[in-house]
Amino acid sequence: MKKQRVVVGLSGGVDSAVTAHLLKQQGHEVVGIFMKNWEDDDDSQYCSSNVDFVDAAAVADVLGIEIEHVNFAAEYRDRVFAEFLREYQAGRTPNPDVLCNAEIKFKAFLDHAMRLGAEKIATGHYARVRRNAGSGLFELLKGLDPAKDQSYFLHRLSQAQLAKTLFPVGELLKTEVRCIAADIKLPNAKKKDSTGICFIGERPFREFLNRYIAHAPGAIQDERGRQIGKHVGLSFYTLGQRQGLGIGGLKDKGAQRGGGEHAPWFVARKDIEKNVLRAVQGHDHPWLLSHQLTAQDASWCAGHAPAPGPYAAKTRYRQQDAACTLSAAPEGFALAFPDAQWAVTPGQSAVLYDGEVCLGGGVIAAVGSGTGDL
Repeated sequence: MKKQRVVVGLSGGVDSAVTAHLLKQQGHEVVGIFMKNWEDDDDSQYCSSNVDFVDAAAVADVLGIEIEHVNFAAEYRDRVFAEFLREYQAGRTPNPDVLCNAEIKFKAFLDHAMRLGAEKIATGHYARVRRNAGSGLFELLKGLDPAKDQSYFLHRLSQAQLAKTLFPVGELLKTEVRCIAADIKLPNAKKKDSTGICFIGERPFREFLNRYIAHAPGAIQDERGRQIGKHVGLSFYTLGQRQGLGIGGLKDKGAQRGGGEHAPWFVARKDIEKNVLRAVQGHDHPWLLSHQLTAQDASWCAGHAPAPGPYAAKTRYRQQDAACTLSAAPEGFALAFPDAQWAVTPGQSAVLYDGEVCLGGGVIAAVGSGTGDL
């Protein structure tokens, strides 16, 4: 690869730090940018952007590269957070990391980097980009570390974005990244990986949503319509949720399908019109299993939908690829799974794969058991 001016998103974490090191080692002119995407209460115990910037600046100092602090908080609030709230208020469970990548890290950040004269941008994501010799198209590939692959979160990237992007650590295992960081004495070599959404941080999720979403308490009912508890607001629950339901016992619990007398309860459905949360007993209850889904707002890395046929898909991050059949559907696409998928959740992303190639995906709109109830 010819030597280029590459702008790296330095987050303060070890992955982006090693990304910058590897690119500099390859002879590129490397510039770091720290993205500040959230301003509300960022001096609290839950938001660590100030600490992260100090870590990113320390890395830049060790590597001998420039770093710029850029505030994208307004863009983030308009393009990511507003949509996040709309989806939760509609009873769905969105994935803001997917939207953040598409709208901030590979749009606002990319645009800013280009204004700085960058030829490429790079981030610490565990994924890869390859140009197909036959078609000339850029392909998004899974990261080589199966435990860290982040292609699921990047599936909305376009040809224009992929053409400008490098993912150096996607070629490595996480253990190798840690070793490199330790070998070159990076100050954040042992820093714990961040978890959760940047604007929520490590805080209790319900506590955060309470500040932005009005909540209307209502009944929790079982599959027969019997009230078994009370919820604090439908927005605060997600399908498959087991903890925090506060459901008491029922005398004839053992008669419930999918579980015995002491089987746990899971959120299975939301009835928005009636403000009722439906819970069922047993991990494998039929209400938690789906053979079909439809997705909307589709985005394909190649710029067009793949041909109908057999592929693999993920309906949530950190699940094994599941065999499926793709077909067209109004406003999007449909997937049929020979093996039932557990707690497929509207608002989350259904991401399609052809082997190691991430093809793209869409937002899950509806699910079905395969018996005509989609």
